[in-house]
Amino acid sequence: MLQMSSTMTLLLKKLSDYSLPLASCILRHVSVAAKQKSAVVECLNNRGLLRVTGQETSLFLQGLITNDMRHLEEGAQSMYTMFLNTKGRVLYDAIIYQSKEEGVFFIECDKSILSHLQKHLKMFRVRRKIDIENVEEELKVWAVFDPKLTETDESDTNVKQLKTVLHDQLEESTNNEVIINDLKNRHDIIVCHDPRLSTLGVRIIAPAGEDISLQNDKDKSVFQEDKLSYRAFRYSLGIGEGVNDLPPENCFPLEANGDYLHGVSFHKGCYIGQEVTARTHHTGVVRKRLMPIFFESVPQTKLEVNTSIQLPNGSNKVSLGKLRGVEGKVGLALLRIAEALGASKLKILDETAETMKPCWWPQEAPKERGFSGRG
Repeated sequence: MLQMSSTMTLLLKKLSDYSLPLASCILRHVSVAAKQKSAVVECLNNRGLLRVTGQETSLFLQGLITNDMRHLEEGAQSMYTMFLNTKGRVLYDAIIYQSKEEGVFFIECDKSILSHLQKHLKMFRVRRKIDIENVEEELKVWAVFDPKLTETDESDTNVKQLKTVLHDQLEESTNNEVIINDLKNRHDIIVCHDPRLSTLGVRIIAPAGEDISLQNDKDKSVFQEDKLSYRAFRYSLGIGEGVNDLPPENCFPLEANGDYLHGVSFHKGCYIGQEVTARTHHTGVVRKRLMPIFFESVPQTKLEVNTSIQLPNGSNKVSLGKLRGVEGKVGLALLRIAEALGASKLKILDETAETMKPCWWPQEAPKERGFSGRG
């Protein structure tokens, strides 16, 4: 009999501690996962990699990033983090991977600023014996995710049903798990869960010439194609990534949900930009955050990044936030939390949309409206 993972077992044991709305949210997500027998794989061509090598690499990076390198030293395969400027604003968001070789780390970031990040690291390297190489031509980043996890089933409110759903999900995902486990055993491939949010699925680093979507004996893809792209998937969850969503020196890490996505440590020592980040966290005042926006249909108006977002019947001088990107019927925006959640509709030029609070936000986040997700 297939046994549940320790994480899911713990989830079931702790379920009684959750409030009904949160339990309902968890149930809806795993319920649709159970209905999806195969995930979607996408090569993230807009992401690139740096290979950082040297015995002092961990200590070197510790003073430059918002997260704590000790997570990797203690066994984590990857972690989300940000590089800040001296004013505490985000320069680059990144995922750092623990290589299978000692003293070797991979840093994944937006491909368009890979050379800028490399220059940034070299500037602070000083005389340390650390090599910083651009390996975007050698390695590619893949995402394996289930797009149906953004859908909901409002009838799934019975907490007891969660046990059945989780068991079914495990059975139906066995084939994909076998493929993933086979990839993990290869020395030239890194496979790990996305460190930001479990819903985002699995991240894979593989040789550039290899097609991860063809990993079975019959040379047929084990993953189902889907119209929903990874970018649209992220947007529907309210998660930003790269320079389009997080323009360099334009927002603070907490506005980009860095704290909610396990990308900021408030217990480590000093790093560039730490003072502003720590002060914002301890005062508890974060008025703006990246949030998902949903259109009734694909916008007919061309919506540029940084387009102002207003109330439909309000003054054009009052801005609720700025648009960060649109993919199909979903988008991402940096919004004033209280005002945006209090509005029934949002106006973006000639288009109307709405927003909701993502259910993955912690309970202390604004509670005006729960996230249900839109396809």
